[in-house]
Amino acid sequence: MAVFGVPELEDLGDIDGKSVLVRVDFNVPIRDGLITDDLRIKSALPTLKFLQEKGAKVTACSHLGRPKGKVNPDYSLEPVKAHLASLAPGIELLDNLRFNPGEEGNDPAFVASLVAGFDAYVNDAFGASHRSHASIVGPPQTLPSAAGRLLAKEVEVILGVRNQPRRPFVAVMGGAKVSDKLSVIEALLEIVDSIIVGGGMAFTFLKAQGHSVGDSLLEEDMVETCARLLASGATIHLPEDVTAMTGGKLFEPEAGGEIRQAGASLPDGWMGLDIGPGTAAVFTDVINDAGTVLWNGPMGVFEDPRFAAGTSAVAHAIAESRAFTVVGGGDSAAAAKQFGIDRDVDHVSTGGGASLELIEQGDLPGLEALRGAPNA
Repeated sequence: MAVFGVPELEDLGDIDGKSVLVRVDFNVPIRDGLITDDLRIKSALPTLKFLQEKGAKVTACSHLGRPKGKVNPDYSLEPVKAHLASLAPGIELLDNLRFNPGEEGNDPAFVASLVAGFDAYVNDAFGASHRSHASIVGPPQTLPSAAGRLLAKEVEVILGVRNQPRRPFVAVMGGAKVSDKLSVIEALLEIVDSIIVGGGMAFTFLKAQGHSVGDSLLEEDMVETCARLLASGATIHLPEDVTAMTGGKLFEPEAGGEIRQAGASLPDGWMGLDIGPGTAAVFTDVINDAGTVLWNGPMGVFEDPRFAAGTSAVAHAIAESRAFTVVGGGDSAAAAKQFGIDRDVDHVSTGGGASLELIEQGDLPGLEALRGAPNA
């Protein structure tokens, strides 16, 4: 048994000559028919190659994007098939699972069609294991099943951080909305020693402190919730200064506008788009003193070079930290790669939403399903 009572590949027994269905997460960015980041494909190779070496006939399946239950050539996995063939010849890849509405609807008939002809099932799709979708929770009901190497490693690392962190444990949270991450923030406040809040969500916290936030992103209906969290006694680090813009457009420097450093309060007409240099220095000090760092979410609109400095500073602080460092997938993983520090952290997760849900709940539907498999 692997981490958390879930069967691992060795628990499948002799698979020589058997057909194995592997749920992978090949939901990779594709632009003009070309894959721009193949991390998720390469991360599945240890599992796929292990099964091949044991003599199994391996068929992989994945979703890509959100085609909403309809065949849409814009979400075809053909580019992924070609790339996979160059990395692991002999692996078959089904087309996008989400072309069938039964995938997201967890339709038993779709599950039955999916598992037909297979002798065993492997879940190596950590990034999708927080979804109760057909390909995640269905096959273990009837097939001998196991966690792939990637899924097992992700769970081991993230549950280790959740349950036995080296202290001080610092969570760095960013992104746009408090509402998207409220439940995980509340769960983190129970286990971390401090939490750093940046990105768009910081302005709702600043509003709760009584600051004016100008035209910055604000969730008015979450202000009272943020005030409650701030009053809880938890150590929450918020921006003391911000980089703000008025009159311009994101990603269009030629559109003009004015950019300046400001304090924690902004006048009308100004939008905060990054943490300021003073805040970046304070956040860096907190990270430097940490024993464990979990990072999920950028500090600003880092895709626009004018507002990338805060995220860059935090990324490099995490990379240079002596702490055990985990980057929680999604935009954070993209930022880590953009700033060249993805190889300098201890673990870059392949699943943003899944990593947060595992931190919050301590379990995932995909893991629960594997524990109920006939061989578990």
